[in-house]
Amino acid sequence: MKHILGFIASDHRGFMLKEELKGKFPLIDLGTFDDAKLVDEVDYAKRLVTYVLKEKKPGILICGSGFGMDIAANRHKGIRATLCHTLKDAEWARYHTDANVIVLSGEFTKPVLAQKLVRKFFTTKFSGLARYTRRIKKMDR
Repeated sequence: MKHILGFIASDHRGFMLKEELKGKFPLIDLGTFDDAKLVDEVDYAKRLVTYVLKEKKPGILICGSGFGMDIAANRHKGIRATLCHTLKDAEWARYHTDANVIVLSGEFTKPVLAQKLVRKFFTTKFSGLARYTRRIKKMDR
């Protein structure tokens, strides 16, 4: 799994945006694999965070609003998922909190913006500043 950027998963409402993104970035698709069947975002969030934690590579989660995926992912120790709507969101999520999962809205994020958000998220490095590292450690207590 060395040559992949990370992992991606969605529910049925995020399926179309997921398909757009995996055509633009080297990602492992963890489902859902069509938008015909209603599925629960919780199942796909759990699947993705398992890979993110095991492989130490970031992930992308997409549902209709982004809220369900964000909440479901953040229930797992070691996961710092954040819903991003702007490039500054994606940059600060990585730089300040070392977020390891970007969450997108399949209903409200256009594909061109989603590509920019993912690129910003995956290319921004964590600052490593002591105050941010201290805060992150507190999150996993």
